[in-house]
Amino acid sequence: MNRKLVRILRWVVIVGAACFLVAQFFGPAKTNPVRDPSQSIESRLQLTPPVAAILDRSCNDCHSNKTRWPWYSNVAPVSWFVIDHVDQGRMHLNFSEWQLYNSREVDGLLQGICQEVKAGAMPLTSYTPLHPGAKLSPEDVKILCDWTTTEQARVAAR
Repeated sequence: MNRKLVRILRWVVIVGAACFLVAQFFGPAKTNPVRDPSQSIESRLQLTPPVAAILDRSCNDCHSNKTRWPWYSNVAPVSWFVIDHVDQGRMHLNFSEWQLYNSREVDGLLQGICQEVKAGAMPLTSYTPLHPGAKLSPEDVKILCDWTTTEQARVAAR
């Protein structure tokens, strides 16, 4: 190889490594806001043990304040992607802050949970390769949809 090309490649690697190191000090913060258990979905709706297990395994990392941050959430730029997914998930649906939703919103959220899992849109396909246990089986989908239907009726009857 040409000496000039080797020198250029060396500088590209050095600058790239420096940018990677500097990036580790910038970016959004990982959060798990303090939760009041009396405000969570568990205290507001009737979760059966199978539903609670599915939510914990497949949903809570992005849709609650109980996120289990994996090791790669500490490495930029991947961390920025992961933190954004969690922030977006919590913004759309947060099981830890269920008390914030009125009965119409609860009805829509319960309906949306069933629709999303039936369509295979949740959990995200970008999440399941590194979290294979989060994949929902057809039985999991049935359990969730049966539960959402039951809870919609129970909430409406209040």
